[in-house]
Amino acid sequence: MVKHGRTSDSRSCPLMAAPMSEITSEVVEAHGLSPEEYDRVLHALGREPNLVELGIFSVMWSEHCSYKSSRLHLKKLPTEAPWVICGPGENAGVIDIGDGQAAIFKMESHNHPSYIEPYQGAATGVGGILRDVFTMGARPVANANALRFGRPDHPKMKHLVQGVVAGIGGYGNCVGVPTVCGETNFHPAYDGNILVNAMTVGVADTDKIFYSAATGIGNPIVYVGSKTGRDGIHGATMASADFAEDSEEKRPTVQVGDPFTEKLLIEACLELMATDAIVAIQDMGAAGLTSSSVEMATNGETGIRLDMNKVPCREEGMTPYEMMLSESQERMLMVLKPGKEAMAEEIFRKWELDFAVIGEVTDTRHMVLEFDGEVVCDIPLGPLAADAPEYDRPYMSMEDYIAWAGISPMQNRPDTDDVGGDLLKLLASPNLSSRKWISEQYDSQVGADTLQTGGDAGVVRVHGTKKALAITTDCTPRYVHANPYEGGKQAVAEAFRNLCAVGARPLAITNCLNFANPQRPEIMAQFVHALDGMGNACRVLDFPIVSGNVSLYNESKATGGGSAILPTPAIGGVGLIDDYDTMMTMPFKNEGDAIYLVGSEAWATPDPERSHLGKSLWLSEIHGRDEGRAPPVDLTLEKNAGETIRELIEAGLVSAVHDVSDGGLAVALAEMAIASGLGAEVSANEDYTAAAWWFGEDQGRYVITVPDTDAFNAQLAKGTRDEDTALVGFRRLGTVTGDSLFGKSVEELRAAHQSFFKDWMEA
Repeated sequence: MVKHGRTSDSRSCPLMAAPMSEITSEVVEAHGLSPEEYDRVLHALGREPNLVELGIFSVMWSEHCSYKSSRLHLKKLPTEAPWVICGPGENAGVIDIGDGQAAIFKMESHNHPSYIEPYQGAATGVGGILRDVFTMGARPVANANALRFGRPDHPKMKHLVQGVVAGIGGYGNCVGVPTVCGETNFHPAYDGNILVNAMTVGVADTDKIFYSAATGIGNPIVYVGSKTGRDGIHGATMASADFAEDSEEKRPTVQVGDPFTEKLLIEACLELMATDAIVAIQDMGAAGLTSSSVEMATNGETGIRLDMNKVPCREEGMTPYEMMLSESQERMLMVLKPGKEAMAEEIFRKWELDFAVIGEVTDTRHMVLEFDGEVVCDIPLGPLAADAPEYDRPYMSMEDYIAWAGISPMQNRPDTDDVGGDLLKLLASPNLSSRKWISEQYDSQVGADTLQTGGDAGVVRVHGTKKALAITTDCTPRYVHANPYEGGKQAVAEAFRNLCAVGARPLAITNCLNFANPQRPEIMAQFVHALDGMGNACRVLDFPIVSGNVSLYNESKATGGGSAILPTPAIGGVGLIDDYDTMMTMPFKNEGDAIYLVGSEAWATPDPERSHLGKSLWLSEIHGRDEGRAPPVDLTLEKNAGETIRELIEAGLVSAVHDVSDGGLAVALAEMAIASGLGAEVSANEDYTAAAWWFGEDQGRYVITVPDTDAFNAQLAKGTRDEDTALVGFRRLGTVTGDSLFGKSVEELRAAHQSFFKDWMEA
């Protein structure tokens, strides 16, 4: 039973219908806490909370901050390898890339804010992920993204696409970090809840990596960056609930970003990091000053005391409640060594940023806030973080889930007698069309270290070295919906393939796990089984998960919206190229080069247990059918095929490489042709139907071109690899020649490929 208690403040609260002086059941519900969770708050405090304390519990126990529905299952994921310096738990993951250098990276979601206010939602998503990376001492070198939108003919969708793309470009371009890769998909399931997942990769020296543990009793706690405003209050709580029909009213919970201030903050932080002043540092992201201070004290096993009168504010009369829950952007919290305050302040003032000593590290294991000479908050840190609620939500078995989803083998399998005509339609479809309209709005060359965009992976040089980092984002949600376990495997495997295709050694991944309401057993089944598939893939491929984000309650009850999104465990992969002169690209290079399909030897004949077209884009775009099972993923094949591709690249035996994914073999060949202007003559495998061979989406495959077939065959005949390599087969498809493919000129293919966005945006 919720009782009434006095608070320290008499202002009205944006989440309250009742006066702020009372903690009623309505106030508790408005803060996103269940009655059972509020009972836990009472037990943790041994008394009733005031409104400041209730607000702090509400954001720290939100799904967005506490992972209360996902923590149990995230523990199962593989996170270690000899090259992993820091796995999940810090602001970003850290991997060793040799020569005393590390790559630091993470992907996060900004889904709900981007649906409500697409420009600022996407822009602040980029700003937040940039801070996660440079907080750890890295200079950001590349951005990537993974975007999901609803039907293009949905009345709101063009506005959302334009706003999100402009927000990503506007922020990243101004900060001066190149956007080098990404993916964009359309499906009706995202009509009422789009997904905006942003990724940043940075580079740091391994002896200059900074962590968030606040240590040293009495050490000063310093606030730097922008002033605190009332934007973004309860953003974390809003991001932990589905959309009702009042989504437009949530606009005040969306943060507002300033990329120019972010650029100054990056430079000021990196300048201070070059000294020995910093003990700990933390970005003020979701839940703002609350989460940053709680996480720092919890990680350091200390306490924290803050004087709220010293927090720099840009609005008059801000209360401790508002200051603690604001998600104003471009702010950081630091613990400094004693006596370093003046030096640090000089640096931040030089960069025209706010600097204030607002508290100190204590030995109390409590968060204590003072305002106007009174204690307005006193909470033990254990219940806020480590002892936050953790739920083992009910979920369906795979068998029950497949039955619930209605997934079964295809019946009445269609074929085609017009491969070229079908290819033109596919290339012009929203999910396979050129993303040039999007990529042209991103500055991909700022910094002068970008080596490749628009291929299987973006590639950036590690400045001043011969090394390069390859970056990719991948997921096929329709596969995950059809079979969460296989779809989870496939998302990791495709990231692995895309890195191998440019000649990179896959090292580690970050993820952004976007799902709907975890209180529904079918949705929790998607989450649990997808993580099982991801974990299995990471173990077999030696491709650990070092950072990530969980975004739940991605569904909408808004008018015109769907319900649950497709399960979308987006994967961000990072790999290393030791010498960027060996980097491989996708376009055909030379007339006369031989074209091979690399994949399983078993593909010499069709598999009678599968259609090869289940859940394919050809089936949905050409026939309007969403049927069949997701393609299975053979992880041993994936590993061996990837290693084979990298060996061929290192040996200089291939001139182009492209993985086979959405749209199948015909689309992969068309993309290589469009990128080069060269055509090809290719032949089918007559054991397959034309549709299954050219448009099937079987996994673990690459298309390669070979200038010297004698040298290529001699390499294959050496047999230097282990016996498992027998799983990898090679089939000659044809030759690079002319300016047409499947009876269509390359220019026709290019025109079709570029038509969707051009026609849509100019309409």
